[in-house]
Amino acid sequence: MPIAIKMPALSPTMEEGTLAKWLVKVGDSVSAGDIMAEIETDKATMEFEAVDEGVIAHIQVEEGAEGVAVGTVIATLAEEGEDAGSVAPIGSDDAAPAPTPAATESSSAPAPTPAPTPAPAPSPSPAPAASGDRIVASPLARRIAEQEGVDLASVKGSGPNGRIVKADLEGAKLGATAPAAAPSAATPAPAATAPAEAQDFGIPHEVEKLSGMRKTIARRLTESKQQIPHIYLTVDIRLDALLKLRSELNAALEPQGVKLSVNDLMIKALGKSLEAVPACNVQFAGDSLLRFKRADVSVAVSIPNGLITPIISDAGNKAMSKISKEMKDLASRAKEGKLAPEEYQGGTASLSNMGMFGISQFSAVINPPQAMIMAIGAGDKRPFVIDDTLQIASVMSATGSFDHRAIDGADGAQLMKTFKEMIEAPLGLVA
Repeated sequence: MPIAIKMPALSPTMEEGTLAKWLVKVGDSVSAGDIMAEIETDKATMEFEAVDEGVIAHIQVEEGAEGVAVGTVIATLAEEGEDAGSVAPIGSDDAAPAPTPAATESSSAPAPTPAPTPAPAPSPSPAPAASGDRIVASPLARRIAEQEGVDLASVKGSGPNGRIVKADLEGAKLGATAPAAAPSAATPAPAATAPAEAQDFGIPHEVEKLSGMRKTIARRLTESKQQIPHIYLTVDIRLDALLKLRSELNAALEPQGVKLSVNDLMIKALGKSLEAVPACNVQFAGDSLLRFKRADVSVAVSIPNGLITPIISDAGNKAMSKISKEMKDLASRAKEGKLAPEEYQGGTASLSNMGMFGISQFSAVINPPQAMIMAIGAGDKRPFVIDDTLQIASVMSATGSFDHRAIDGADGAQLMKTFKEMIEAPLGLVA
């Protein structure tokens, strides 16, 4: 019996992906564990392994295809002993089981919906084409069409065999919908916060399609600002002692090929501060709090398509030389899109440093489901009162953003005070 090979969910938040490259072709034999394809998620490019043995009978989604929904059949595998040439391609609509209403409501990934039958029946769902042919569309495309009232019969599919995918609906005009039935109580109302329609005002411009990563960033940060009550706390911190210690450590570590950055020391300081103030090393979970027993610091790294936050686990107890090596490796692979999900998913708090751009102070947006993020500004020479006298010192501003549902202002202030003390008396970082 042929086996359907489906687009996998390579991360908990993945709803769709790009089939970047096939590493097998029709007629190839595969075994469990063989690498079959490279798939681009919203964060990285990952390898897709076979879990069954057999021969590739059909490839239904060509490499380079974007917006392939999780659960879509991308290839058909003939089992050992079957004649691959006589095996018919498995359609994703035939292979996907119909979900229960509970599963459809609770799943974060797009849930497949039952395919409409050719027989006409009054329904608010998109109607079949006038010719009576079954409309081939991805589950995600069907859900979007149903929510926005788009008649799938009027949409031309760009996927394999004319399959309608999400991207085809983005250009569909809502005015070209089929006549809708009278609204009922069960029909969901349009979102009150729908984005305003873009207008070019006659100005010459180019249209750049959003990458999967940029869409994810837009969605998550919008959710963060809408759903998380942020509180911001800022402290000014003298850097002279930290810069002196960094210079001495780099001189000692030079034979090992290690060069510490200021950011490496900030990661260590935040990790130790979270351990010292455990009330801030938490996560809001509805009617409860998650209290973490170690500090895993997510570090914001800018990459060509957006932003990613690789994680330094147990940062408070890790040697700074190890933090430095791990951070360089993670940042390098992040820019190549080669991070594994466990290297950027998770973390108990985040750190974002924009000092290298000359930004003196900023307030960062919390990365849900985390409850705090530390924003580091540039260190520069400023007038500063030291021992009741006005002097010149290297000073930076650090701003903590806290989820006020999980962290009280006093606890956030204690974390900022502890972080400041560790930077200004940095010998504790090497203890």
